[in-house]
Amino acid sequence: MVERTLSMIKPNVITAGNMGQVIARFEKEELRIAALKMMWLSKRDAEAFYAEHKGKPFFEELVTFMSSAPMCALVLEGEKAIERNREIMGNTNPQKAAPGTLRALYAKDMTQNAVHGSDSPVSAAREISFFFSEKEIC
Repeated sequence: MVERTLSMIKPNVITAGNMGQVIARFEKEELRIAALKMMWLSKRDAEAFYAEHKGKPFFEELVTFMSSAPMCALVLEGEKAIERNREIMGNTNPQKAAPGTLRALYAKDMTQNAVHGSDSPVSAAREISFFFSEKEIC
């Protein structure tokens, strides 16, 4: 089934100059880029995006990190896009991520873990609409 998912390339990847490699990986894995937007999240936007994690021990560190430098939001489209993107990303903990996954290659730690990907169709719809209007998705 063709579906859409949100992916974010996090600030540590952008500042290290590895955004192109991540985008190339999505394309190599046949996930079509249906929308792409590079931006600098305000602290308020980062808090809103990660609102479900408010109150958790890592929330403030994550918000500070995500608003520290530019990031890139993408809508990826393809067969089982959510599941495939999560496989390409690897485990949230880069120490446990399989070799060759984006997090094994580019993550620094659990907070600066290189990329974000929606975990379900409901999350994908909510997260995509946070960054993109329907007319921005090609």
